[in-house]
Amino acid sequence: MLSFIGLSSYDYKVEIKTGDRIGAGTDANVWIKLYDDIGRSTPAMRLEQVFKNTFEQCSTDHFEISASKTKNLKKDGPVARIEFWRDNCGPSSDWYVDIIYVTNKVTKSKFVFPVYRWVKANYHYKLKHLNTSLPQYEDEDLKEHRKMFLDDKRKSYRLDQKFPKEFPNGPVQVNTLPDDEKFSFNDKFSMGSLTVQLKVSSKIISFTRTEWKSLADILTVYVPPHFPKPERSSLWMDDAYFGFQRLASVNHSVIKLVTAIPNKFPVTEEHLKPFLGGLSIKEAIQQKRLFICDLEILDGLPVKQNMTLCAPIALFFGDISGQLRPVAIQLFQKPGSNNPIFTPSCPSLTWTLVKMWYNNADSAHQQALTHLGFTHLLMESFSLATQRNLSHSHPVYKILAPHFLNIIAINSLAVSELVSDGGWVDQTMNYGNKGMYALVVKGFKDWRLDVEGTLPEDLKRRGLDDPNILPCYYYRDDGILLYNAISKYVLYYLNLYYTTPNDVVDDHELQNWAQELVKERNFEAGGMGIKGIPGNGSLSTVDQIHQIVTSTIFTCSVAHAATNFPQYDEYGFPPNYPASLFGKPPSDPRAILTEQDILKCLPDKEQTLTIMTMTKLLSNKGTKSLGDFEVQYIVDPKAQAVVDSFRRELADISQTIKARNQGRFPKYKYLDPDFIPNSISI
Repeated sequence: MLSFIGLSSYDYKVEIKTGDRIGAGTDANVWIKLYDDIGRSTPAMRLEQVFKNTFEQCSTDHFEISASKTKNLKKDGPVARIEFWRDNCGPSSDWYVDIIYVTNKVTKSKFVFPVYRWVKANYHYKLKHLNTSLPQYEDEDLKEHRKMFLDDKRKSYRLDQKFPKEFPNGPVQVNTLPDDEKFSFNDKFSMGSLTVQLKVSSKIISFTRTEWKSLADILTVYVPPHFPKPERSSLWMDDAYFGFQRLASVNHSVIKLVTAIPNKFPVTEEHLKPFLGGLSIKEAIQQKRLFICDLEILDGLPVKQNMTLCAPIALFFGDISGQLRPVAIQLFQKPGSNNPIFTPSCPSLTWTLVKMWYNNADSAHQQALTHLGFTHLLMESFSLATQRNLSHSHPVYKILAPHFLNIIAINSLAVSELVSDGGWVDQTMNYGNKGMYALVVKGFKDWRLDVEGTLPEDLKRRGLDDPNILPCYYYRDDGILLYNAISKYVLYYLNLYYTTPNDVVDDHELQNWAQELVKERNFEAGGMGIKGIPGNGSLSTVDQIHQIVTSTIFTCSVAHAATNFPQYDEYGFPPNYPASLFGKPPSDPRAILTEQDILKCLPDKEQTLTIMTMTKLLSNKGTKSLGDFEVQYIVDPKAQAVVDSFRRELADISQTIKARNQGRFPKYKYLDPDFIPNSISI
């Protein structure tokens, strides 16, 4: 084996970028072979540099290949393939490679070989320039190589269901975190650093008395920069802001247009007359100005001992100024004398506490379903199916992979620590981890990719697809801009590779991917149990792929950002959006409650700090913005042009949303593309 370093006469230069994963660098010996487009190759060449440690973490190494060793190659031709491998010599032989470039000195042409994986010892990796093709069009001698790679991936990405056995049919997760999914050094450092900073800040209030003296007392605990006063803490008692929380806060997709008042919610004209602007209930419904939030799914969940979780129904009215205001709340599902209807006519603090109990229930829904269940856990299923069935060379893998960055690692941490016995959910939420597990399983039964997972269809389902209805529905208005941009990007990209219906039908990797998404969620079937997959897992058109990929990218980026990043602004001031409430909710609309009655329901200072710390950590954006990918999987020039067009459209959308926010109060920054990460990375 030969080495070529810094030679004066060379025709090719090889650049190898080692990744930033922990332990990515190697002391092993590395060899490479170059191939031209008619199959001729160089000899195996050992890559090393005198007096220099090569292949260090986060480094790029350059090697000049002697002209005498490349004489078999066409001098002015392309480097069509490379083959590289390592041994297991040295104290640290593991190696994570990002990408390899080969430059022809004569033609100045640069050939790109994306790797993005851990390189196993003595395994020969064979890659084509750009490494992008449908499996049926793969070179014959590489088809088996591609199949072996996927066989290895399925062994690494073994499926499991990690929820306790008393909650069967839970989400599919990876059994053991694969090396390819472990946090990079930078990701791990930034998360750990912020956690330490928050804990240091927490000492400022950790030795004070635990109970609150007044509502104003709560505002004294905020210590910038790590614990600034939550942006919306001054609005929490305002009815218009309570309505705003249904539209542009952490739980934005529960509200529906009213077509008929349900029998279980017996509001009367007498209840609502002061609040409908002179309209009757029938007229308000006809004018599409009545809206409802029904948290029936919370009914019957397990809760912690001596705690209560409401399953409320709330009615809202869109006033002539365009604001949404609550007009009636029933805290439990079954009507009766012990479950009255509350309205803004109730004594002020009684009405305030009723809204707090509604928000406590809303927070249970938000954390278990809108956040953990419908973004984190469902998207892990899509990530697993992608890793197990689509080769790194597959164009669908390349467009999806940037949006799965860190999701499996984050979920492994979330379920094992945050939702574990005695973890954050157990400490801070009324239903505890058992209630959260039960709610996730309950919610998964009805979720469909083509309805709840597809923004235009979800809006239509809830009667809110008309932008003239609820003009302050910022999540809808900003979200649809982003959905349409992602949809166009995905369609243009897919059309580069799927030019006939047979391209779809004959793509066995794609078909296996879709079928695994659809198969039942159990060990026997080995599937993800996702409903609403087009064709029920048998794909025949580009439009079907387009729908799956668009909804997946939107959920991993936009939908997650919308429910995750406002968390500190909402939860950070407990009266505004309480994760925990103690005691019993109000049961008498005429009762005159006091500030002390509210304080008795609130979490104490220690628990408030726990809520503040976690929601602040979760609200931290630590990765790049949408379209600015951490890993450049897409290297095909014609596909890069599609990505560039997508980025330009995102920049235009960012300017549109910034302009919209000039006239909004409160502002809604969370769907500005500058603020949205590519993936569920926190």
